[in-house]
Amino acid sequence: MKTGLAALVHPKSISDFMQAYEANEPFVIHHNDENVKPLMTLPALESLDVLLRSWPYKIQVHLPDVRDEASSVDTTPSDARKLFDNGMGLLFNESHRISPMLQEWLEEIRKDLRLSAMTYGRCLFYATPKGKGTAPHFDQNINFVLQVHGEKTWYMAPNKQLKNPLTRHTMSLEPDPEMQGYLRRPFPKEMPADAQKIVLKPGSLLFVPRGYWHSTDAQEDALSLNFTFTAATWIDLFQAALRSRLSLSEEWRATADGVSSAQTRAQAERNFNAVLAELVRDLPNWQAEDILNATDGDPE
Repeated sequence: MKTGLAALVHPKSISDFMQAYEANEPFVIHHNDENVKPLMTLPALESLDVLLRSWPYKIQVHLPDVRDEASSVDTTPSDARKLFDNGMGLLFNESHRISPMLQEWLEEIRKDLRLSAMTYGRCLFYATPKGKGTAPHFDQNINFVLQVHGEKTWYMAPNKQLKNPLTRHTMSLEPDPEMQGYLRRPFPKEMPADAQKIVLKPGSLLFVPRGYWHSTDAQEDALSLNFTFTAATWIDLFQAALRSRLSLSEEWRATADGVSSAQTRAQAERNFNAVLAELVRDLPNWQAEDILNATDGDPE
């Protein structure tokens, strides 16, 4: 029996999926395949009530003002049921913690995607009440959605304003300060009229690309399992290697004294320029191979 990415995209091949992945486009399969049966039949996902009874952690509730995790509170399983009945979506974060099988699938999918070991991978359970959904937004992560119960409609549109975001963004809110620094075109106020409509039913799998606009609407109470990967960027790999290298230098480890006083700022700048000069001399010796060996080891 297939497992990992091969099972998720069956009867398509990993090669078929990678064409969409590399083009940063959605990929959807409607199947009721034996390969994903172990995921569909997880005991905790038998129903929302079963999940609530077995869940040992806090649950994130999406408040109705934004209908998104950008406006949320954490609560107990007993209170979460009441809030769900009042039309609020629930997020069971890092749900791989309750299932060794999910942990294995998560790691296998990461390797199939050829992502760095520094990638933050997690599973999520989403519970959405009938007639409710998520506000338009995009994520900085790579997301696979396996619909387990109920029917849910997704509206999806390419992000023409921004490529490779470092954080998620909800359409009705202001971008975070870092995003404002690299945003070159204003975001839309609502989902484009030509957004793609995708209806997920139990067994359907949807790949949501990084940075892709999407919103949802549940036709009935819905429950899904997500495999989500906040992939390491070249920034992350370089930062990790840079800190590791600089930590070897006692000059770089020194306290940054004098930076907030007008009387000592000039000396602080001279000290800082001295250690920067050390880095400039060292950087020509850096090679991608050395950094990747440090962050990810030898490739399999």
